[in-house]
Amino acid sequence: MNDSSSSASPAPIEIVGEVRIVGFHPRWREDFARLNIEWLERWFKVEPVDREVLGDPQTHLLDGGGRVLFAVDDSDRVLGTVALLRHDDGLVELTKMAVEPALRGGGIGRKLMHGAIEAFAQMGGRELFLESSKKLGPALKLYESMGFRHHPAPRPGSHYQRADVYMIWEPDSAA
Repeated sequence: MNDSSSSASPAPIEIVGEVRIVGFHPRWREDFARLNIEWLERWFKVEPVDREVLGDPQTHLLDGGGRVLFAVDDSDRVLGTVALLRHDDGLVELTKMAVEPALRGGGIGRKLMHGAIEAFAQMGGRELFLESSKKLGPALKLYESMGFRHHPAPRPGSHYQRADVYMIWEPDSAA
């Protein structure tokens, strides 16, 4: 994603070894918040619900049966993150996905999506959905390629002011 209002390029990052997707560990809590706040400030604004979840993922995601995943390299450096928030009746929300700015477009988001879909299956969820914004074209294309399909937005009960896209994972329609 290019932000034409920013003149500074992200610092180059060299990935050490293989990128793997791993579950939450407290040592990466600050990375979870840092990566998400960076993209929110770049494209939108950080809403109160964002600060709550990012400040305490244990309470707002993990304790309720959700997951927080990280893309890390062999040096255990966080390259990206995504979360799954469990709702009632088997609904699971894909949320808080962010990748290091210098690595966007390099396949880390796709690895995170595969990990999230696998985690969703392990959770026994009935429906996987996400909320996003039309401003995030490359992310929407990624979601579409992974089998997410557009539905009328906003989602009933949406808690994000920025959400004007609502998508549901329909695995039989994956490209």
